[in-house]
Amino acid sequence: MPDPNLTYEELRRIVELIHSTEQFSEFRLKVGEIEIELRRRRDLALAPPPVAPLAGGGEATAALPPPTPGVAAHVEAAPLAWPEGCTAIRSPMVGTFYRAPAPGAPPFVEVGQKVEPGTTVCMIEVMKLMNSIPAGARGLVAQILANDTASVDVGQPLILLQPE
Repeated sequence: MPDPNLTYEELRRIVELIHSTEQFSEFRLKVGEIEIELRRRRDLALAPPPVAPLAGGGEATAALPPPTPGVAAHVEAAPLAWPEGCTAIRSPMVGTFYRAPAPGAPPFVEVGQKVEPGTTVCMIEVMKLMNSIPAGARGLVAQILANDTASVDVGQPLILLQPE
């Protein structure tokens, strides 16, 4: 019998697969007790659904029905605009954004603070696992775009840096 558990790495691969293609309008996955359902509103041509093999023996498939009128779905907003020269620190994963290491603790960074590439600027929680997110560049924190404890998506801009 295949292992009914989904590992963090498998979940990350599935999210990357969905995020990296414009073909998906709907995605459903059930592995053991875990169920994931994502929808995106787009007018896309139908194509064969990609298959992602899972280590435990299951697989994730994506259905591509046309968007259903009147159904609330994920709609991508217009790209954010920020001051020229600023770079965004983006979320590398889907999860919950935290500005501080613990409730009531000071935030990792504040607007106007200098950071180095290795400076931890926030944490993203995924399935009870806390992931430190480094600045990745030297600069000044220009703006914090995500709210504390907000759900964030892969590639979502979290913090803007003004290069030094």
